[in-house]
Amino acid sequence: MCRWAAYRGDPLYLEELVSSPAHSLIEQSHCATRAKTATNGDGFGIAWYGERPEPGRYRDILPAWSDCNLKSLARQIRSPLFLAHVRAATGGGTRRDNCHPFTHDTWSFMHNGQISGFERLRRPMEAMLDDDLFNARGGTTDSELMFLLALQFGLREAPVAAMAEMIGAVEELAESTLGSILLRFTAAFSDGKSLYAIRYATDRKAPTLYASPVGAGYCLVSEPLNDDVDAWAEIPDGSAVTIGKDGIDVADFRPAKRDAVKPQRVAMSA
Repeated sequence: MCRWAAYRGDPLYLEELVSSPAHSLIEQSHCATRAKTATNGDGFGIAWYGERPEPGRYRDILPAWSDCNLKSLARQIRSPLFLAHVRAATGGGTRRDNCHPFTHDTWSFMHNGQISGFERLRRPMEAMLDDDLFNARGGTTDSELMFLLALQFGLREAPVAAMAEMIGAVEELAESTLGSILLRFTAAFSDGKSLYAIRYATDRKAPTLYASPVGAGYCLVSEPLNDDVDAWAEIPDGSAVTIGKDGIDVADFRPAKRDAVKPQRVAMSA
């Protein structure tokens, strides 16, 4: 499983999540403690927002711990909203196009999880895309394809609802094609204004997700960045997170069709 970290708030140097903490994302790339595999060495990537609407991005297939450029960039780039990811491949080759975050126009997306039986679902999933989004597909991962499907289902207009519809469509397809579905999905995504995250799994074993205040903002991470356990709140399985100008909101999340009722809000424990 992969590891990732994301931030939204007053501008912050990327190194505050990526390289400086005791259990930074780079540390997690070779010593993860809350994942099936301790090593996440199949590439990395960062996406950050600045003065332009579309995000900047840097990705490579090297392990994060061995790329000196990543540490240098993280020390110099200061951003109010950024995503960072280290990859442990569960499908798709080790190539730059398969490294997260993925971007399209102003949107960025990164994911930890998998779809069981994806090799049999890939072509019908791709068939749901219109030509523009199909032609935007650069890699071979289920993660990128789910991102593009969410865009197809209205991510720009209703981000969480589009993710709910996308997951619902994948579940229905898997049930009809495979006779069963196992999907684990912990993802972060952004339009450069708000930061969103989903933690969900069909077997209630979604990859971990934690939230904490950082400076004048909030971060979301796969694993706490330090040993201060009181500073980190675990986001429950079956949750959608929105971080915007008014702070953080956590709501129930479940797969849905377009006409489904919007999820109710739930309180986030400290």
